[in-house]
Order: sequence, then C-alpha cells, then structure tokens
Amino acid sequence: MKFAATLALAVGLIAPLAAGAAAWDVGPPVGAMVPALHATDLKGAPVSVRELSGKNGLVLIFFRSAKWCPYCQKQLMDMKAAPAALAQRGYKLAAISYDPIDVLAGFAEKRAIPYPLLSDAGSVTIDAWKLRDMRYAPGSFAWGVPYASIYVISPKGVLKARLAEEDYKVRPELSVLLAAIDGLPEKR
Repeated sequence: MKFAATLALAVGLIAPLAAGAAAWDVGPPVGAMVPALHATDLKGAPVSVRELSGKNGLVLIFFRSAKWCPYCQKQLMDMKAAPAALAQRGYKLAAISYDPIDVLAGFAEKRAIPYPLLSDAGSVTIDAWKLRDMRYAPGSFAWGVPYASIYVISPKGVLKARLAEEDYKVRPELSVLLAAIDGLPEKR
C-alpha cells in the first residue's frame, strides 16, 4: 500500500511536468509547409529553403544572437562539424537570427563558421514562423529574438522534424540532431 501511494504521488508530480514538456510547441507543426524565409545571406542576397537545401533538405537553426548570447555562440561553434555529417545524409545547414549582416559576418569570420548565417532584419521570418520570444518588451535590445530551435525541412518546404527546448540555455547536441534525422521516414 505504501508503494502504491508513493507511485501515485510520483505520477501526480511527474505527469504535469511531462504535460508541460509536451506543451512546448513552437514554430510550424511537423508535416506543414514552413513560411517563406525573408532573410539574407552575408552578401545581402535573399535566400530560400530550396536554394539552401541539400538533396534531402535543410537543417535551419533559429538562434537569439551571435553578438550577445553566449549559448548561441557556443551552439554555432559546436555545429562547425555538422555540415559534413549532414551532407552524408543529404542535408545542408544554415542558421538565422535577427542580427544584422555585419554582426553575423564578423562572428562567422572570427569563428570560421563553415555554414551560412542568415540575417532576418526586422524579425519578419521569426514572426512568420511564430518564434518571437515574447519575454522581451518592445524597445529591449532583445526584442525580436526567436526561441532557440532547430528545424529539419524538406527541399519543398515541408517541416520534417523540430527540436526545441523552452529553456534557451539548453541546445541539442549534434548527435541528437543526427539521431532525429536518422529516425525520419525516408520519404516525407
């Protein structure tokens, strides 16, 4: 009886946490067409999912800032090995933030980032994807940052998988991203 009471208490405490974790749902739903990108590369040229994609698609990282977010800076540097591993799977990698081109170009050059960093001036893409982090008020230096998240997209723009944590300090490692891609159905 004591075990049953302890088990019931544990389930009662864990279930809301699990429900909260399951409720963290940002960005387009898996299986949906993603909104168009309104972003530019470091030369100021507009980009699209199709242009950025490999044979099987694109892995797109939304990050807060290469200028002031140490968690984003670490993630971007940790993903330097990703292009080769993703290319073996038919994917390319890009990362997008509200940072202006000069900030992204400086970071990419200083840190030798081997994949495209994209500027979403005015957070147009961030808003279209419903990723604006509303914890920041208008006028704040962080107004316009996205929720830190990763999306696996087909070349035609269909969302195949998403990795997102409510805590912006927690970022999936490359091994987690690769496992998610490896677990995808072949055609989607």
